[in-house]
Order: sequence, then structure tokens, then C-alpha cells
Amino acid sequence: MNLLAITPVVPISLGSYHRAVPRYQDVYPSEPLIRSADVVRPKAAALLSLEYFEAEPATMPTEAFDQHHVLVNLKDTPHRVENWRNGVHRDFILEKNQIVVTPAGTRSGWRWHQRSKVIIITLEPARLQAFARSELGRLLTERQLLDLPQFKDADIATAAVMLMDALHVGGPESDVMFESLARVFLVKLIYKYGEDDGGDAAFSASYTADQHRRLLTFLEREFSHAIGVEEMARTVGLSSSHFSRVFKKVVGEPPHQFLLRYRIERAIDMLVDPARPLLDIALACGFSDQPHFTRVFKQHNGQTPRQWRRNNG
Repeated sequence: MNLLAITPVVPISLGSYHRAVPRYQDVYPSEPLIRSADVVRPKAAALLSLEYFEAEPATMPTEAFDQHHVLVNLKDTPHRVENWRNGVHRDFILEKNQIVVTPAGTRSGWRWHQRSKVIIITLEPARLQAFARSELGRLLTERQLLDLPQFKDADIATAAVMLMDALHVGGPESDVMFESLARVFLVKLIYKYGEDDGGDAAFSASYTADQHRRLLTFLEREFSHAIGVEEMARTVGLSSSHFSRVFKKVVGEPPHQFLLRYRIERAIDMLVDPARPLLDIALACGFSDQPHFTRVFKQHNGQTPRQWRRNNG
């Protein structure tokens, strides 16, 4: 197999694209085994997209893409890879959970010498900018992300794997999980590797992806019972006050609102069964009675559970 022929180029400005360029997924030498676009609804997928690839030793052509890409290596054994990045050739050993950030406009090509196992997370620059501004009150520079050819970050790698795992859950509740995990991933990526240092990285680091995993596992198991913020905070080893502040910052809503939304999505999954009584669904999803369930459901969906079942039967 011939090595890639690379011609040094000047990095492309995010605002200077005038030609159609292929997507990363179009030039990868295999079809993805997992795609978030096939599983989650558009609202949950609006923040980012995720694909999981496995491919035999191969070469990817050198391209500059309109999107940012974050590669997370899942291969257990270290293996040799080559990367051409804006005309610079790197030949190195890639280890499990190492990450490569390729900002939009970076001209990059790859060759790997063993079967690959990688997560590729794709971010649209305009959406990333809007998220940082509206959700974090932070204005990113035009480059937006640091050019990081290779690094290790256990928190971000864990968040990426959790995102992929959420795609296996299925049902409406997977959208809630995927959306919250996407936010965790983005907040950590922006605070730690955004061009503009907003000073909140330490605050974000106090709520890790692993803590969020523990919380989601707890909610999956206990959502039918009464759950307070104190129990949720105890599950992740934080005080109630700090947990409430950092959860809202990272996930975008207070813990009790997230729990309600999760319960509603679980209820939607149960409403598909036309024979299941509404009271049974209400109690199974942690609501005190059917009127409470109906009121909260209508607030979230604009229709009662009975109307939803009739319209979606």
C-alpha cells in the first residue's frame, strides 16, 4: 500500500469554504457499525453525531472537513498509525482511550497498520458556537477547538463510550440519556480544550462522566420510587447544593426536571401497550397518582397520556 502523498497547505479559515467537501464518513474505508442518526431522534442528535467504525488496515485520503472531529481509540492493544496533518507527518503508537481532535479546516489524512476500533464524534462549528454561547455563556474563537493531534483524557473518553452505549438502550428514554451525555461530553470538551479559557474547567471537572454514569444507572433502577435531590447527590458523592449547581451547569436543567423528563420518556415507552392501564403506568414511573402523571405529561408533550396513546396507537 502506498503512503499518502501530502502537499503542505495553509490551514483553511472556518469562514472561507467555497467548495463542497466530503464528510469524514464518506472517505472512511468502511461503513459505521453504529450511527447515532439511526437510533436517536433529531432533537437528541442536534448537538453532535456519533459513529463507531472497525476497519482493516487501510489509508484515508487527506482532506479538510467543514466539521470538527473527535476520534476516540477503543482498540485494546497499542498499534502503529500514521497521520498527515497540514503537511506534517506523524508516525506513532496509538493507545486505548487516546483521543485526537481535528478542528474544522485542518487538512488531515491517516494510515493504520492494524484493524481499527474507533468512535468518531462529529461537531458542526456553528452549533458548537451556539451551544457554548447560549448554554455556557462563553464565546469561542473562530478556531473553537485546540489542535490536539494526540492526548489522553479519561473523562472525555468515558463520556464518548457512554454515548455509544446509550445507543444500545433503545426506546424513547435513550434520547434523554443520549442528550444528557452529549451535553456532558460537549461541556467538558469546551471547558478543557476550547480556544477561549473561560476559567470554569475546574468546576466542570467536579462532575465527571463516570459520576453521570452512576447517576443514570441509579435512575434506571429506581425511577419508579420517590427520589430526592439528596439521594441523587449521594449517589455521585457530592453535597446536595454542589450537585444541584454543577448538574444544572453541565446537563442544562435542574436534577428534578431531568428526572421528570426521564420518567415521561419511560412512560411513553409503556403507553405503546394499549392494554396497560394509565394508573399502572403512572405508578410504575414514580408519579403519586394518575392526575399527577397526566398534568406533568401534558406539560412536557402538550397532550394528555390518553390523547398521546390515541394519536400514536
